[in-house]
Amino acid sequence: MFHQTLSLAGAACILVAYVANQRRVLSPDRPLYSVLNLAGALMLLWVAVVDMRWGFIILEAVWAVVSIPPLIRPRTPAAS
Repeated sequence: MFHQTLSLAGAACILVAYVANQRRVLSPDRPLYSVLNLAGALMLLWVAVVDMRWGFIILEAVWAVVSIPPLIRPRTPAAS
């Protein structure tokens, strides 16, 4: 039951970021976008590792790694 709940929460994080971006509510250059993707990917990665689902392990590991650089890269001030 815990893993099912965790996988639903992870999917929700990624989908919230995606839908918000598609509706132009959340830009990919905002930290929240990357945080949602990273959190969702890590939750889904955990479930994939527990279930030994190699395709999903690779997918979610890459998704998480790709979400990290925007969070540690210095932000540039917006042009006025």
